[in-house]
Amino acid sequence: MHDKPVALVTGANKGIGLQIAKELAARGYTVLVGARDRARGEAAAKQIAGDARSLVLDVTDVATIAAAAAWIQHELGRLDVLVNNAGIARGEAAGDASLAAITRSGAPSVASLADVRAVFETNVFGVIAVTQAMLPLLRAAPAGRIVNVSSGIGSLTTISDPAYPFRGVGGVAYGPSKSALNAVTIAFAQELADTPIKVNAACPGYTATDLNAHSGPRSVVEGAREPVRLALLGPEGPTGTFSNDDGPIPW
Repeated sequence: MHDKPVALVTGANKGIGLQIAKELAARGYTVLVGARDRARGEAAAKQIAGDARSLVLDVTDVATIAAAAAWIQHELGRLDVLVNNAGIARGEAAGDASLAAITRSGAPSVASLADVRAVFETNVFGVIAVTQAMLPLLRAAPAGRIVNVSSGIGSLTTISDPAYPFRGVGGVAYGPSKSALNAVTIAFAQELADTPIKVNAACPGYTATDLNAHSGPRSVVEGAREPVRLALLGPEGPTGTFSNDDGPIPW
């Protein structure tokens, strides 16, 4: 078995995922940079100081998920942290990823069902599939940690508040996918409550990434802060929570 703790970050070839990978590597983890494209994953891994390795992983492709899990088992024999970071705001062919475009395309009356399905396939079903595949490795770890990267737009309490500045932005695809992800987080946390594994959801805040055409005011360093904190929780840390770097977020 590998003698260092191992962390897998999906969608880690850029943005918040890459920053999470950098910070976990700096804390002594062997970090697996999950990416759909091998070349991009390898290029990202080279940007990380420490032990970082590219791993081909498309969260919508069960074959790559199974292959990734088998590789980790064979090469490292352990997985201590899983960060489900990969996510999309619109279908891959949608083009413009600006906040305004996401709002327009996601309006319930005009949203493309193909777009909605594509977003849920990555943001919800992909998380379930990857988590299920990696659970045997996480169960074998001394104290596994699962962090699901969510969004404040997924909080039903928050988006119901007329004063919320991003009310309506999540539309019928992205926002609801993050609400579903929060429910998935609770479901896994409840199943694993009697184990050392902790499962939590993190909101990185409105961070400048490709997902929003770099319109967010927060840096990736700020966006990675809460996911990294949850990945490094000690034995007394919580499970089944949703939070940002200011504290708990209502469901």
